[in-house]
Amino acid sequence: MKFTAQQIADILEGDVVGDANVEVSKLAKIEEGVKGALTFLANPKYTSYIYSTKASITIVSKDFEPEENITTTLIKVDDAYKSFSKLLEYYNQVKLNKFGVEQPSFIADSSSHGENIYIGAFSYIGENVVIGENVKIFPNTYIGDNVKIGDNTIIFAGAKIYSECVIGNNCVINSGAIIGADGFGFAPNERGEYQKVPQTGNVILEDFVDIGAATTIDRATLGSTVIRKGVKLDNQIQIAHNVEIGKNTVIAAQTGIAGSTKIGENCQIGGQVGIVGHITIGNNVKIQAQSGIGRNVKDNEVLQGSPALAYGDYNKSYVHFKNLPKIVKKFNDIEKSYGNS
Repeated sequence: MKFTAQQIADILEGDVVGDANVEVSKLAKIEEGVKGALTFLANPKYTSYIYSTKASITIVSKDFEPEENITTTLIKVDDAYKSFSKLLEYYNQVKLNKFGVEQPSFIADSSSHGENIYIGAFSYIGENVVIGENVKIFPNTYIGDNVKIGDNTIIFAGAKIYSECVIGNNCVINSGAIIGADGFGFAPNERGEYQKVPQTGNVILEDFVDIGAATTIDRATLGSTVIRKGVKLDNQIQIAHNVEIGKNTVIAAQTGIAGSTKIGENCQIGGQVGIVGHITIGNNVKIQAQSGIGRNVKDNEVLQGSPALAYGDYNKSYVHFKNLPKIVKKFNDIEKSYGNS
């Protein structure tokens, strides 16, 4: 799809300096701009590229004044970075602007849906499913029986939502995510064999939750695994049964959270963090990447390491750890000097 400089300026409430009719059909970094591309300049260290870029249109802040000749058409806005982000959001909405039910797909007669929905080909919608308005379900998606999906939610291709789960409004579930698979519940018998414990609960995603590609969230043994409003989960995260994650918490890729752990609000958890089960993590906690959490964590703690220490203590300890060979040598030298005296 193509946009003129004037059309983009109208969307961003900006001013065109140059050819208002020049068209763009792709996006590019300013240093890699080509004819027909749109770019932006927000960071001053990239200013030199605006004089050499071949991008057809460049979004800049209103206070920018070129000191050399330029060939790119400018769109001047109050904040170039925010305006470019707004444009990306608009572009994404246009790109995802699909409607209707593609065939082949299966939709159970007992299911219902609101207006302006999209259901892609080869999707399966089970019995008694309730789908809200403006929902987009991309191809090869599975929606199990009795699932509820709120308004304006997007479910990308290949996602799987098991029976009884509840998805809120304005959620995004990316490709390959699995919501509501059985929790890892097994009990050993007298022969040392493991018998499966039925997982009879569900998963609840509240509003404005984003789930990354290939992330898995297990259903509860009893009750619900709950992801609160505004939570953002990266790709390839494992959330076990009966976990609860507080609102506006963000978790990076490859983190694993064991069963029945409660995580508070506004936490930031780095990649590859491991969290044991049946503990409580407070609000506003920050956990650095590759940390291992094996205890309850109070509000506002900042942790690093495995097992995790307070962030400041970890850094002090690491200074000594990396110097350990020198410390041991010095200790041995002292011991030898005493032995020779």
